[in-house]
Amino acid sequence: MRAAGGTFASLVTNTPPTAAGGLTIFFPAYNDAGTIASMVIGAVITARELTDDFEVVVVNDGSRDGTGQVLEELARMCPALRIVTHPQNRGYGAALRTGFASATKEFVFYTDGDAQYDPRELKDLWAHMTPDVDLVNGYKISRSDPLHRIVIGRLYHHTVKLLFGLRVRDVDCDFRLMRRSIFERVHLEKNSGVICLELMKKAHDAGCRIVETPVHHFHRAYGTSQFFNFPRIARTLVDIAKLWSALVWRKTHLAPTTQPEPPPDASPVPVTKGTEERS
Repeated sequence: MRAAGGTFASLVTNTPPTAAGGLTIFFPAYNDAGTIASMVIGAVITARELTDDFEVVVVNDGSRDGTGQVLEELARMCPALRIVTHPQNRGYGAALRTGFASATKEFVFYTDGDAQYDPRELKDLWAHMTPDVDLVNGYKISRSDPLHRIVIGRLYHHTVKLLFGLRVRDVDCDFRLMRRSIFERVHLEKNSGVICLELMKKAHDAGCRIVETPVHHFHRAYGTSQFFNFPRIARTLVDIAKLWSALVWRKTHLAPTTQPEPPPDASPVPVTKGTEERS
């Protein structure tokens, strides 16, 4: 595999310019064999422009296609890449919780492994991460999805903003940069897709300073969405109702005696260099 100016291996081992803080970039991945390589390469190239202290983590959430094999090959060429594997699919929220728990740097950025966002736009978020900001939230300039997904997405967005008292433009844009220190105040528990709503509500209520910046959203080039089917939508509605009861009505996350659940399988078992398995 080659890129302008040399091999991929040379791109990821050259000393990058010094910047303000360390950076973890992570991708939750489920059946993303066709896109995850380009996302990892784009992340490494972008990170090198921002800081000399970075890591790239991919949480393989029980993929059944060739995602695991692609990642193993990438790990041989890319010292910055660390793979964390869920032997069984546990859900989007569980993959995010594992990613946050695996991050070791001062700043944490995540987006999905399906290439509907461009990791190079991380530079725009990084520019907004000033000393008085805790979280930079992307918002989609225009959603590149089939019409039914756009309609459902808009209904969801406006409904949850009203129900949870959120002022962000895009609750569900999975393109975020944050300080790892916010997780001293924000404790995530959900294993489903409502974790994004949980994150933004808890960050808001914890007094985190949030800014937003526009990002591009692209058509899905590989695979199919796991979210937009009627059984999953029904489960999501139930999850939202439970989350509203906990965070808006009972405000359990604000109680001083609240003890958060630990992230799933927080003690990784080393398998090979650059690879971890969470059984």
